Amino acid sequence: MPQPDHIVKVDLPDQTKLDDDIQSYFDKCQEKLGMVPNVLRAYTFNADKFRTFNKFYNQLMLADSALTKLEREMIAVAVSSCNRCYYCLVAHGQAVRELSGDPQLGEMIVMNYRVADLSAKQRAMLDFAWKLTETPHDIGDADRQNLRDAGWTNDAICDISDTTAFFNYTNRMAHGLDMMPNPEYHAMSR
Repeated sequence: MPQPDHIVKVDLPDQTKLDDDIQSYFDKCQEKLGMVPNVLRAYTFNADKFRTFNKFYNQLMLADSALTKLEREMIAVAVSSCNRCYYCLVAHGQAVRELSGDPQLGEMIVMNYRVADLSAKQRAMLDFAWKLTETPHDIGDADRQNLRDAGWTNDAICDISDTTAFFNYTNRMAHGLDMMPNPEYHAMSR
């Protein structure tokens, strides 16, 4: 049974009449990925918000960090699992499969990261991300100390918190707009 074929359940601007910089970015996505991720199309509802979202996402997920790209994607999936965000589970689950070279790891983190054979350091990272997502008001010094004890630096704790917070935001946008992932993600990196 295929997923619904909408991108979001709000009207988006005519995708053939986007600002030149946005269309150019979409052309690069098409060239590199073979598609334009639906999350990007969804943000065309406001060109300035698209630019801000895109810049922040690229800084958070692609720039230098105390976390590897895989670890950032693992956080995205664990947060999205806690929030039951279909879009991000599909899209970022695929990224975990691709970056890890392990088609099972993405699925395990989607369903329950605790069943995955992770290092103690990665387990602490995902435990923190889950708690920050599920009960943010319960985060305290002991939680940050657990990360330090597992080997994470203060810079990494900031990056873990930043990535967790960002995906809580994007999950809520995806839920609010009923955002659907590109169908291509389902078959990728398997």
